[in-house]
Amino acid sequence: MIRRDALTTLAAAGGLLTTSSTSLHALPAAAPPAFVPCLNMSTIRGHKLGFVGELETAAKAGFRSVEIWIDSFQDYLKTNSTAETRRRISDLGLRVENAIGFAPWIVDEPTARNKGVDQLKREMAQLAEIGCKRIATPPIGAHTPDAPTISLPLIAERYRAILDMGVQLGVIPQLELWGFTRNLNRLSDVMYVAIESGHPAARVLLDIYHLYKGGSGISMLPFVGKPAIEIFHVNDYPASMPRETIVDADRIFPGDGVAPIKEALTAIKSSGRTIVLSLEVFNKSYYAQDAQSVAKTAFAKMNRLIASV
Repeated sequence: MIRRDALTTLAAAGGLLTTSSTSLHALPAAAPPAFVPCLNMSTIRGHKLGFVGELETAAKAGFRSVEIWIDSFQDYLKTNSTAETRRRISDLGLRVENAIGFAPWIVDEPTARNKGVDQLKREMAQLAEIGCKRIATPPIGAHTPDAPTISLPLIAERYRAILDMGVQLGVIPQLELWGFTRNLNRLSDVMYVAIESGHPAARVLLDIYHLYKGGSGISMLPFVGKPAIEIFHVNDYPASMPRETIVDADRIFPGDGVAPIKEALTAIKSSGRTIVLSLEVFNKSYYAQDAQSVAKTAFAKMNRLIASV
């Protein structure tokens, strides 16, 4: 009787354990965060820390996501391999979300454009080797006041060509809006090009400052759509700066100015996916401060912003 009772008790306990285990496995996965903070190295670029110094400063401040600049990266590759670079990034607990590049893929002159596309291809290959899956593609070469206006359907063809190349290499070009340029200075323009490209990998890279500078504002951000934005640049600007005269160096930390940042983030926020919020400023007064202090302040302000949305 004692043995039989003991077996009955063990069987019942086993059933509870099985039920408990099944229940644990049935729990839904935690929803991904709507936003993650990221540091664009422009924020500490003026400190001249070098590629690794910038990564170390970002990691020590608390960032786990960064945007690197192609020129700093390639300077580092003059004496180091991409494998060693990837190891350093991993050892610091960082993820390179995007790279800021300047290959002239968009220009009209065929020789210059082919050269720019070849440059972009080399940069993409290098980025793929360190685990970076995106590269910014602004309208460089067609951005000056005297640059010719390029038709949007033609830009869409050229964007599709580099998207095809990017898919093959595993690094997707992010069509970047620059508010001060002759071409691609409006939200409607970059959205037209992305849609007209007809490519499912098309993505746009927007920025609070550039939306203001180009006169697009944020009212139409809800129309951009779920997959179009993976990276979004955040910054702020003072009330005293009209868009006609404001420049890159006038950008300040989020929350220190009058930019409608929270409204913009509310407009692009979507459940079930994460958008990388990257702080991009070029403020000379920040460059005059201690780099680690700037990065620490940046991390605190980015987290405060994300918590408020």
